[in-house]
Amino acid sequence: MRTDLMLRASDLRAQRKPFVMATVVRAQRPTSAKAGDTALILADGTLDGFVGGTCATSTVLAQGLRLLTTGESTLLHITPSAGDAPAEEGAVTVANPCLSGGALDIFLEPMLPPPLVHVLGDAPVARALAALGGPLGYQVTAVVDPSAPIPPDAVAVVVASHGHDEEPVLTAALRTGVPYVALVASRRRGSAVLSSLDVDTSAVHSPAGLDIGARTAPEVALSILAEIIASRPRAAPPPPVVPPKASLLPVLE
Repeated sequence: MRTDLMLRASDLRAQRKPFVMATVVRAQRPTSAKAGDTALILADGTLDGFVGGTCATSTVLAQGLRLLTTGESTLLHITPSAGDAPAEEGAVTVANPCLSGGALDIFLEPMLPPPLVHVLGDAPVARALAALGGPLGYQVTAVVDPSAPIPPDAVAVVVASHGHDEEPVLTAALRTGVPYVALVASRRRGSAVLSSLDVDTSAVHSPAGLDIGARTAPEVALSILAEIIASRPRAAPPPPVVPPKASLLPVLE
């Protein structure tokens, strides 16, 4: 089963679908799970694999869905009674009375696709964006075909084709609501291009990038990536997770 789950995880990564890998690292009997048992938690609430009975699964699923929003790995302690257990950094303790006396420690690791930057062009700035994006944790896809679809989860679209097919890509990015849209051009030329569009262009960054005195293509690419980072929304604090009520859950064993 673990081999099948690893193949499933690989497929999910290739499809840019977020999931949480849940692995039992310690099982104190009596429990139906054992160390090494693994499951994948998907954003739609699917749990594929095995990390325990119904009570444990409910808790793992609730915590896993929470981590898909925070992106932080967590060690989950499931015990018959949390009592006065001290808070641990990077760990969550949940009392689950329907466990028949045992306890589980489960490592939950979110697997989130890297933020996607869609770039039009094959000029030096476009190539530099592709080279620098990876080390900064971004997936940069550079295309030369303006009709190439913009991925629905793109966080940024950068038009760096230097005068070739700029208008349709900018229009498509603005109409689909991409969070960050930039045009690599001088202030004068950029203004002319944007004024020719029949959509609201107030959100377009042109000239693209933060003003860091960039001169070379790699420096311009760095300034653009810095602006993308500066423009990303701040994560809101996650809502508190209420453990499932034991009275509504069947006994694990």
